[in-house]
Amino acid sequence: MKKVVVHTHGGPETLTLDDVAMPEPGPGEALVAIAASGVNFIDVYFRIGLYAAESPTAIGSEAAGVVERVGPGVTEVNVGDRVAYTMVRGSYAEYAVVPASKLVPVPAGVSLDLAAAVMLQGTTAHYLTRSTFPLDSSHTCLIHAAAGGLGSVLVQMAKARGARVIGTVSTAAKAALIRELGADETILYTEQDFETEVMRLTGGRGVDVVIEHVGEATWRKSVRSLARGRRLLLLPHAAMPYLYRLQTTNIQCHQDLWSQDLKQDHRYFLYRDNNLRQVLQN
Repeated sequence: MKKVVVHTHGGPETLTLDDVAMPEPGPGEALVAIAASGVNFIDVYFRIGLYAAESPTAIGSEAAGVVERVGPGVTEVNVGDRVAYTMVRGSYAEYAVVPASKLVPVPAGVSLDLAAAVMLQGTTAHYLTRSTFPLDSSHTCLIHAAAGGLGSVLVQMAKARGARVIGTVSTAAKAALIRELGADETILYTEQDFETEVMRLTGGRGVDVVIEHVGEATWRKSVRSLARGRRLLLLPHAAMPYLYRLQTTNIQCHQDLWSQDLKQDHRYFLYRDNNLRQVLQN
């Protein structure tokens, strides 16, 4: 079968289409014939070597397709089922062996292309809004890049939780889009200072949570946009490069985000070695 792998870390030119042996499902696993693979930032990080992995490195972390075979003891799926999955690398391929417990049935009215595109960002948005910071009708949240892949799902999930949603976007067309998705307020960061607008929209209080996945360009103002004692959620693709420049190494990571409580004022803390360490005061 054909599979895209990386033998040497680098740019897109390092991606190679290799002929590899057809994998066989073991106990608790299923062989999926891949119809569509998602493409995400995490794929780039594995390609350039930012995340450690085996060599050659398999690329692609979400896909959808049809179950071709099942291994011993599999009861979750059957041959012929339409399924999707995420966080099993190697989806840039014709086939993949996936733990059956990670396979999600795709409803009849949902295309495999759509199912492949929503898994990673959908699960990320789900735990951000339901587990990391369980939103409800008492909360106001600020979502950056709200018209993007993750941002647009976050807007819908936050609104479904009953929160007041403020989204930052770059154009009027994107503002109209996220309003259709449920955003209560929009900020055109290309024309407006989002910190000033957040304070105006909240009567000077600030928001309960900021979901920050832009990075160095926005996170300081994101901190200042928070109400006292509230929370900034930093996704590592935005946070890591800048935090590394702050020389905050060995940061403990839970799934694929860090969550820092702002315990007082606008001081910024990181969890390190199970202790809070102040790394910045602005």
